[in-house]
Amino acid sequence: MDKKIVTFGEILLRLSKENNFRLSQGRQFNGDFGGSEANVAVSLSVLGDNVEFVTRVPESPIGNAALMHLREFGLDTSHIVKGGDRLGTYYFESAASMRNSVVVYDRNNSSFYSLKHGDIDWEPIFNDAKIFHCSGITCAMSRDALDTTFDALELAERMGVEITCDINYRKNLWHYPGANAKATLHKLMEYSSFIFGDQNEWEVGSSLKHIPFEAMDSSYKIDEDAYIAYFKELQKQFPRCKRMLIALRNQIASSHHTLTGVLYSEGKLYKTKIYDINPVVDPMGCGDAFVAAFIHARMKWADDQRCLDFSIAASAIKNTIIGDQNIAIEDEIIEVMNH
Repeated sequence: MDKKIVTFGEILLRLSKENNFRLSQGRQFNGDFGGSEANVAVSLSVLGDNVEFVTRVPESPIGNAALMHLREFGLDTSHIVKGGDRLGTYYFESAASMRNSVVVYDRNNSSFYSLKHGDIDWEPIFNDAKIFHCSGITCAMSRDALDTTFDALELAERMGVEITCDINYRKNLWHYPGANAKATLHKLMEYSSFIFGDQNEWEVGSSLKHIPFEAMDSSYKIDEDAYIAYFKELQKQFPRCKRMLIALRNQIASSHHTLTGVLYSEGKLYKTKIYDINPVVDPMGCGDAFVAAFIHARMKWADDQRCLDFSIAASAIKNTIIGDQNIAIEDEIIEVMNH
């Protein structure tokens, strides 16, 4: 079997309203599982990769349900630790017309939130690993989660495991004493050979002002010279990074988005088509779909342009799939990519 990809983060129970109901309306919620790093793991496994997901879940029926969900998609869960009282939860209200979507997190005192530094033994996890993927969300949860993440980064580097990260800045999560999002994200990015993020997240991580993306349709032209200059400045901050990716999205209306991405690799800028997505069915997890597809593509193909085309096609498809996780298979993505 191929060497595995390891992802680390919190799996969440997602509770959503149907039919554009508000959180305050109706009596029913639909339950599913999500969370950025779990989404990446599931998508990679659907694409055929060997993936292990590492987290902490409670010893309870809900914790067991989360494990069964992960195993359903073929993930290795052998190093998941158990403990704590509850699974983290978030509530999702979909956007409609001029009304934006609403996300309400309920993660305090979750099983992952109460993870203790030292709970996870990383060495056996990395013995047969090729890539370790993590994100800024995990670093935002607690001081122990941050320290556990950087333990993993340091060991992965020593053991020759390639590190990829998603900046994943969520300002409402950085609450623990001494939390410093900018400094922490910058340090996380310094370890990584692939860095992913949207234009606003790159600005937080680097303090460089982002380039606006204002596409109203697929005919929009990005300013290539501006992006080349921008990436050259980023390369000075993150010299070990081999590939920098920015997801570009413009929300024209709640159900009408334009989407593309840019990649900077070995001094060259790559761009791809702009997808004009209307209607958007569920935008949650589209960045995770982008991340997973690019990691998958880079393990399979040497052509950076093909990898970028594939990853943006995967992200575009995710907008049509309800739930956090992209369950599109490789052939479906290639068909959209080549259309």
